Order: sequence, then C-alpha cells, then structure tokens
Amino acid sequence: MTLFITIEGGEGAGKTTLIEKLAAVLTSFGYAVVKTREPGGSRLSTHIREWLLNRNADLPIGYKAELLLFLAARAQHLEELIKPALEKGKVVLCDRFNDSTIVYQGIGRGLGMDYVKQICECVSENLNPDLTLFLDVDPQIGLMRTRKASKENAGRGEVDRIEAERLDFHKRVRQGFLSLARQSPERIQVIDANQAEDAVFRQAKQWLEEKVIH
Repeated sequence: MTLFITIEGGEGAGKTTLIEKLAAVLTSFGYAVVKTREPGGSRLSTHIREWLLNRNADLPIGYKAELLLFLAARAQHLEELIKPALEKGKVVLCDRFNDSTIVYQGIGRGLGMDYVKQICECVSENLNPDLTLFLDVDPQIGLMRTRKASKENAGRGEVDRIEAERLDFHKRVRQGFLSLARQSPERIQVIDANQAEDAVFRQAKQWLEEKVIH
C-alpha cells in the first residue's frame, strides 16, 4: 500500500516520539514503513539541516536563503528517499514537509504563505501527503518541553536556531498550522498535543486505524 503520511507541529509537540509509535503500529499490521524527517533523509539534506539549525553558525542566514536551503534539502530528500519508497509501495511517515515550510517561512518569517506555497509545489512537483496529523501544542508548553529536554539529554545539545526564536514567532507558526488545517480538513487531522504522550498516541492510533487500517 502506497501512502504518504506527514506529522506536523510546533516545537515540543512530540512528533518524533509519535512517529516511532505509529510506525510500530503500521508494521504490526504488515505494512512496509519508511520513517524519515525534514530537513534530513539523505546525506546532503542532513548536512543542510545541521547548518540551518546551528545557532552558533558563523554566517547569518537571510530569510529567503533559509527558505531555499530548506527546499534544497527537500529536493534531495524526495529524489533519494521519499519518491523511491512510494514507488515501491511503501508507507512513508515523514516528520515535517511542505506545511512546515509554508508556516515557518511563509508566516513565521513573513515571506507570505502563497509565495512559499508556490515554491514548495514546484520543488515537490505537486506531491502532497495523503494524510497529515497536526499536533497542536501551546507554544509556551512546547518550548518548555524542548528546553527541558535539552537540559536533561546531553546528547541532544542546546536548543536550535528555530527553537530559540521569540515566543511571538512560535505563536504565529501555530496559527499558521491551524489556518492550513481549516483549509484542508479532509487531509489534516488536529490533535491536542498539550495532553500526556499516551493520550496523544491513543488519539493518533484511532485516527490511523480509521483512515488506513481496515
């Protein structure tokens, strides 16, 4: 079964943890699952990720340059991993995709949703997720989780360049995601990610069973 599922959300929403759990559910039902994330999923994309998110990078990054770097990572990711996996009939679970770029760069950075959406569609060649799960977390709660994780997990390192943005930036991002969800209710399912991790997983699993597992 070919299916492209994306998990979206602000910082500290719990996307990474949820993807691991949903992948295990799908695998238990016999689906061939590929887990990936953006930026990432290929060697080049991972290098771009490290540079983009590094708060201590020596060079400043303009907003349009940032957008194009994210999209360069996506172009390689699509060519090297996502499209081949879908062509082989696999289920791709991806942590972030076009929606994040439209919201973070279009609204958070002020480049404009329509402008960013058009460029995203050119890069992805109109490949859109079949289903998207948006984990809606209050930005203050999400950032607290992120900073707590950074302190408790030495391997994670300090908060990254995006996580370190001001609260009003993250509030704009959240509103952008909610706007996209209102525009595409048939594709985007909103789950309250302020809840405990187990509660979020139960809702996400129920959604997955209704939409995918029959």
